[in-house]
Amino acid sequence: MPAFFVDPDIAKAKTIHTDFYNSNEVFEACKEKLFAKSWQFVGSENLVPENGDVHPFTLLPGYLNEPLLLTRDKNGITNLLSNVCTHRGNLVVDKACNLNNLRCRYHGRMFGLDGSFTAMPEFKEVENFPTEADNLHKLSLFKWGKWLFTSLDSKYQPEIFFKDMMERVSWMPLNDFKFDASRLRTFNVKAHWALYCENYLEGFHIPFIHAGLNAVIDYGEYATELYFPYSSLQLGLAKINENCFDLPESSPDYGKNVAAYYFWVFPNMMFNFYPWGLSVNVVEPIATDECRVKFYSYVWDETKLDKGAGSGLDKVEIEDEEIVENVQCGIHSRFYKQGRYSVIREQGTHHFHCILAKMMEK
Repeated sequence: MPAFFVDPDIAKAKTIHTDFYNSNEVFEACKEKLFAKSWQFVGSENLVPENGDVHPFTLLPGYLNEPLLLTRDKNGITNLLSNVCTHRGNLVVDKACNLNNLRCRYHGRMFGLDGSFTAMPEFKEVENFPTEADNLHKLSLFKWGKWLFTSLDSKYQPEIFFKDMMERVSWMPLNDFKFDASRLRTFNVKAHWALYCENYLEGFHIPFIHAGLNAVIDYGEYATELYFPYSSLQLGLAKINENCFDLPESSPDYGKNVAAYYFWVFPNMMFNFYPWGLSVNVVEPIATDECRVKFYSYVWDETKLDKGAGSGLDKVEIEDEEIVENVQCGIHSRFYKQGRYSVIREQGTHHFHCILAKMMEK
């Protein structure tokens, strides 16, 4: 597999080699090296609002393809379980519903809503049964506000991914944010997932690609803050009289005209806070030249929808897709392998590439 190096000094560094995007071997290796070890967005607790509710889903369909099951047991505890029966591998639950217990319809093996094995017909003669291995595997579940995240590997503690973002917006009443299904969007982009992420991670292109956004954002004051090791923030300040947050004195940004907080969490999640609420963007790899991007909107203040930096998100997305798909064509050129970074405008992309290079070595 190709080796990658990105100089930690952005003034000397070259961008990650195009082998990262073009190699099927690297694309497959990223499953375990990046995605299984990191934390992924599950959704909100509203997926299982009542005791007994179960919600099956696939984590990163088309890539990780891991069948999982979110449950709220009779004690009101939210659990995340493998949705694969420990007998013969059948999917335990195939649709969201309310249950007293989990029963595999293949051979009748039963589990509690916490994943614990409870019964199995025709197994009296089996020795050393049941064991811990007969329980459904229980995954780590990290909760922030109403939002849930998991890691298939759990090698890293979630705080190193989310702590800085959580502290920066700790003054927001996150439990008041309500999911708006009408604003759910799925975009299929003909480009490598990392190209989409690195485009997000720099505001350098805003004046050239996003005329509408540039009209409300003060590009001269646009700033990137790097949180080590696995996240970053782009702080978008509003031009005079444009829509911005009413910040409390407890906020470290008090006194600034903040139009948007653009948080990125490695490897594939964006949390865009606007005065109206939050847009969570999840980038799902499909192939070396294709990804799927899902937008989940949580509304805090309906009166501020479609104003300022948080308006016209579909238009901004289309503009981003067009340029990223052009880059996807360009990375196949025999004349382009690496570029250089703007020291003042591309810190976020450089930070991302440094993490990719380091993680691929492990």
